[in-house]
Amino acid sequence: MTVRTRVAPSPTGDPHVGTAYIALFNMCFARQHGGQFILRIEDTDQTRSTAESEQMIFDSMRWLGLEWDEGPDIGGPHAPYRQSERGAIYSRYAEELVEKGHAFRCYRTGEELDALREDLKARGVQRALKPSDLELPADEVERRHAAGASYVIRMRVPEEGRCDISDLLRGNLELDWAQVDAQILLKSDGMPTYHLANVVDDHLMEISHVIRGEEWINSAPKHKLLYEYFGWQMPVLCHMPLLRNPDKSKLSKRKNPTSINFYRRMGYLPQGLTNYLGRMGWSMPDESEKFSLEQMIASFDISRVSLGGPVFDVEKLSWLNGLWLRELDDEAFLSTLMEWAFNRDYVMQVLPHLRGRVETLSQVAERGSFCFTGVPPVNASAFDHDKFSHDQMREWLQYFLWALETLRHWNRDAIFAEAQRIAAATGVKVKDVLHPVFVAIAGTTASFSVVDSMEIIGSDLSRARIRQAIEVLGGVSKKQAKKLEKNWQRIEQGLPLDGADTE
Repeated sequence: MTVRTRVAPSPTGDPHVGTAYIALFNMCFARQHGGQFILRIEDTDQTRSTAESEQMIFDSMRWLGLEWDEGPDIGGPHAPYRQSERGAIYSRYAEELVEKGHAFRCYRTGEELDALREDLKARGVQRALKPSDLELPADEVERRHAAGASYVIRMRVPEEGRCDISDLLRGNLELDWAQVDAQILLKSDGMPTYHLANVVDDHLMEISHVIRGEEWINSAPKHKLLYEYFGWQMPVLCHMPLLRNPDKSKLSKRKNPTSINFYRRMGYLPQGLTNYLGRMGWSMPDESEKFSLEQMIASFDISRVSLGGPVFDVEKLSWLNGLWLRELDDEAFLSTLMEWAFNRDYVMQVLPHLRGRVETLSQVAERGSFCFTGVPPVNASAFDHDKFSHDQMREWLQYFLWALETLRHWNRDAIFAEAQRIAAATGVKVKDVLHPVFVAIAGTTASFSVVDSMEIIGSDLSRARIRQAIEVLGGVSKKQAKKLEKNWQRIEQGLPLDGADTE
């Protein structure tokens, strides 16, 4: 059997270190067995997927040294490798399941689904919604169909019993069918959910081993059942431990920078980051901490993966990256430094904004330094304003951060539009909302246009600096977060906040 593994990221934001972690282990496993590693793009979420995010996935993976044998940009025998281009395939297989009686068209409305869940809860029934809950009488199905009502295709699942799942690392797992819902396979817009697309693509692309995060364990019964329905052999499953924050919670951008672009922009070497990801739950036979990607592939044995949640510790990463940096001679160090931030393309983005603001060349470094650093230190006094309090500015920064986290296209106009939206909702001027943003980004308000600055330094570094500013201004407690989240919902709806002066 030829070993074929894959990684299937969604192009809906910044490239995640968790994706790189899973990709690294998939690639090493395939290379160690003389097989192929495939990159597939899961872009069925058309409202959030962007071409920019897809390109960032390609760029960041290659920067880390992770190369694939088949994928959207290089082709292969199982093209297309973008799920958005495979819609007809999924529809055909979904219809096949309906014809065989393994799936059904569900015309239930959102309100009906809520009512069904409430009824189960009221009766003290602890299980997911099943076909017996969801299916309507034939005449009602016909009536809704004739009226042009929208529907989804759901799979049939057992109501009771246990499902045995074999895992390469964990052995035999037993999961309760009662907790497995009648999963939607095809959405009302004709797009597949992850579950159908994942199974169909893995089969058609001849994936032999599915190495993925442990958050997918609870979905394994659905996938196993789909393989049985289609009469296909299921790939070997291997669920990797999740990356953790230092407090052992799941790695998240609220507690740790998670974007590969962030670490690249901060000046980490690709060798250092790949080395560190390789140490996440795995070790070399000789227990050495510093090793190259080539050394990892040569010594790779997936049985050496530890199931304890590996902690992503930025301080440890920095220490390891320092070892790699100190191995560079002066010429290599200079070349790496220039490639990082002192290359012509990047510097030429900054200089037009500085040239009209300096009187001597010696002022260039001082006034443009924030464009060539990571997350510069700032203190609370830097945010002082004669009209607005630190608490108010912290709220604006939090709203702005949430807005930036969902921004599809990173450019000055889109960033400024979000500032305008927050200013309108809070009843203040845009320049007031941008006051703490200036300080967060540049360390001072005496700088060139902050939205231009943010476009130049990029989304990851901009958001990281704003997160730091929020913490410097006292942070947001869980209680405060609930209030701010309610306010944010109003802003999202285009409504002013209570008490805002919108005149």
